[in-house]
Amino acid sequence: MNGKHRKYYTLEAANRTLPLVNAIVRDIVELYSDVHERRERLAKVRQRRGASRHDDRSPYTEELEHIEQELDKDIDRLRAFTDELQKLGVELKDPVSGLVDFHSRMDGREVYLCWKLGEEEIAYWHELDAGFSGRQSLLEGSVSSESDAATGNV
Repeated sequence: MNGKHRKYYTLEAANRTLPLVNAIVRDIVELYSDVHERRERLAKVRQRRGASRHDDRSPYTEELEHIEQELDKDIDRLRAFTDELQKLGVELKDPVSGLVDFHSRMDGREVYLCWKLGEEEIAYWHELDAGFSGRQSLLEGSVSSESDAATGNV
């Protein structure tokens, strides 16, 4: 999404979107962990088979191909979940911990509202280049208000 068409969230609007974002992110975290684990196991099996391969069509070949197909389907599901977040204007930052950012404005500049799976509401923000380690409490900042909705913000 380029800056011209970027969706900017007020704190209130981002918190209203949170139930949907929470459900999507929870699915991503669970599926990502599962896919990552299965991908590693499959790589180990393929590595062992490669070292002792004397029959390309062993009894396990069909089963491994089926596992790969299922893995590919789940990777496609992960992409769909990520696309769904992007359509909402939310950026997935970490599929392991469930960290996402919402574009917002504070004191006339672009910032991120930062939320992590397990948090009840959005309580942090950070500069665009600061990342998670630069999170600051929203109690200390002044994120744009609902009146910004009239100027193209959500």
